[in-house]
Amino acid sequence: MSKTDPPLCADTDGGIILTLHIQPRAAKNEVCGIQDHALKIRLTSPPVDGAANKLCREFLAERFDVAKSAVEIVSGETSRHKRVKICGKDPALLRRTLEALITP
Repeated sequence: MSKTDPPLCADTDGGIILTLHIQPRAAKNEVCGIQDHALKIRLTSPPVDGAANKLCREFLAERFDVAKSAVEIVSGETSRHKRVKICGKDPALLRRTLEALITP
């Protein structure tokens, strides 16, 4: 990882910021592991009119057991590479949830 790469997960006030790599138009919604220092997520929605971003927020809210309003895309709105803030829970609890998602 170079000094310019963001971390996969960083703590913030009342939550975490995740670095994501999104693959739209997939066969099913799923977490696929780590790719290039980012959590890879496949989503069924196409990247049109914000549909994939909406599904991404809903998918993460469900996985991390937080309200949809607690998931915010902080950068990469029009990119496959995004940074997403998840609030509403203790960062340590959110990190444990992340570990469970990426552990086979």
